[in-house]
Amino acid sequence: MRIERVRVADGEFDLHVWTPEKPGPGILLVQEIFGVGEYMEAVAADLVALGYVVAAPDMFWRIEPGWSVRHEEKVLPDAMSMVSRFDWEKGPEDLEAALGHLRGLTEVSGPVGVLGFCFGGTLAYLLAARANVDAVVSFYGSGVPGALAEIKRIDAPAQFHFGGSDPYISREDVAAVERAVAGREDLEIHVQEDGGHAFHNRKAPMFYQPEPAERAWRLAEEFLARTLKSGRAQA
Repeated sequence: MRIERVRVADGEFDLHVWTPEKPGPGILLVQEIFGVGEYMEAVAADLVALGYVVAAPDMFWRIEPGWSVRHEEKVLPDAMSMVSRFDWEKGPEDLEAALGHLRGLTEVSGPVGVLGFCFGGTLAYLLAARANVDAVVSFYGSGVPGALAEIKRIDAPAQFHFGGSDPYISREDVAAVERAVAGREDLEIHVQEDGGHAFHNRKAPMFYQPEPAERAWRLAEEFLARTLKSGRAQA
């Protein structure tokens, strides 16, 4: 892993970059509320093993650069405080800058997608609605149901994941996303009915659920391979 700097109009921020042995498609990895820490490193390692170049921007840099914490219940108030102070207007602009930087890396060959979890699942969705990405995967983005008007602006293949037993995202809200993607062949949604919030986060014992996590990640792997390695972006 190396850290590169991305410059925007009002400053610059860290972009964590992981690379495979050979050039490959790029994936912009968008953090959850705990920062770019051990969980994002673990996901990046999984993706690099599949041949992707991965870059994760520090989304909290305007509040506290480099902030990350262990995935423990006692730090949830601190993490939620970071989200409450997040600039939802400038944040997507930062992501666009990070996306452009990722596309320019010499190790990137081919399409570039975006993958986000939780807080990052919402941001990945918002980025896809405003920027040119080749694929988007959004895991349990709590802000997605409230921003469904943006879905018509997404012209890239998209995959949404939710837990049907998520205490933070109601099943009714998930159903609204299901209705919004219905009829569009380029959009898909998968609900792990036995999954709670952040069920894929294997670094957070309070959230992790191995079976829903395995099922959802297998679907994400297949989707990314289809859209970034052999999908329409390379057709």
